[in-house]
Amino acid sequence: MNRWLAEDMREDLADLYEESCATPPSESLRSHSRLDFLSRLSGDARRPGFAMVIAETVDLAGCAFGFPVRSDSLWWHGFDGALPLGVEQLTKSGCVFAITHLLVRPHAQELEVARRLQERLLADHQASLGVTLVAQDDHPALDSIRSRGWQDLGDIWRPAGPMVFRVLVLPVGERTTQRLEGLALHTWTGWPE
Repeated sequence: MNRWLAEDMREDLADLYEESCATPPSESLRSHSRLDFLSRLSGDARRPGFAMVIAETVDLAGCAFGFPVRSDSLWWHGFDGALPLGVEQLTKSGCVFAITHLLVRPHAQELEVARRLQERLLADHQASLGVTLVAQDDHPALDSIRSRGWQDLGDIWRPAGPMVFRVLVLPVGERTTQRLEGLALHTWTGWPE
């Protein structure tokens, strides 16, 4: 899906966002949270290369969206420490795709739906590396993402908060995995200095 179709589905996507939250917001935060999501969706949709994939049954079951990380590396501004060489090379070659949201309506197959959505979005863009940001104190989201094969890369500061996020990456394909092999001490502790 492109940005115009995403705009047509704004309210359905906002409903999905609210239903997919691990802990529902209190009534006072509900409309604020929904408006924040819609604002982020609009901002992402204006980025070059924005794309979305959806999963449907009778209703909207899930979606994933994002955009290619540009070779100018502005995405990595605020990264704490040195960016691993393999990640830097993949970024410069235009092979990195940022998944900014992955939403799945809670049900028995939600992990499988999430896995398939992320795989489809990355494959459609011939990405070698997926990247996403998660608030470092959002432990349910971090656990869920890690359970789908994502690896910690480090911390990044975003001035909009100001807030610290965990950067997680997902190597796509055996060749990319080999290029990044040895960078991680192991999944939960991050990358060497």
